[in-house]
Amino acid sequence: MANQQNLEKMQLRQNYRNLWHTDLMRTIQVDTPYCCLSLWCAPCVSYLLRKRALYDDMSRYTCCAGYMPCSGRCGESKCPEFCLCTEVFLCFGNSVASTRFLLQDEFNIQTTQCDNCIIGFMLCLNQVACIFSIVAMIVGSEEISEASQILSCLADLVYCSVCACMQTQHKVEMDKRDGEVWAATSDGSASCTANVPH
Repeated sequence: MANQQNLEKMQLRQNYRNLWHTDLMRTIQVDTPYCCLSLWCAPCVSYLLRKRALYDDMSRYTCCAGYMPCSGRCGESKCPEFCLCTEVFLCFGNSVASTRFLLQDEFNIQTTQCDNCIIGFMLCLNQVACIFSIVAMIVGSEEISEASQILSCLADLVYCSVCACMQTQHKVEMDKRDGEVWAATSDGSASCTANVPH
């Protein structure tokens, strides 16, 4: 039942009309400091972004935002802060994706073709690295084992970079939601100013 609902949500996302305020390729240009923070302190940023996506109301928290089979079965209602902390450290990829889905569903945001290509490349690279590791283990070749380690390192680098860009994309979206305005500058970058009434 829950799987069918998640499948329907995924299909519905394909028809969303709104776009992210910045695509993955431009996130580092739009908010370089936050992108760097997301790279070096990814679980902490994921924790803060999910809490912010829930409007700081942790009574609304569900593990993996309700998108995984474990959701609602982890005792979230008793200690949501601890459960979220556990989620971002033990299931980091799922925590980033769940926050993404949460924002997409709230604002009817579709993922652009470019973003899909970047995410797809990241996933494929991880799969190829896994396959190389298995082949290296079976064959026992030192050369294949070295190639496997290099490929795994590259896959990890791409994964960390893409997750940092995704989290920056989420932050920019919530800045817009919370009244901070992103204005384009003449050099194509963006700057943020608070939308304060006079």
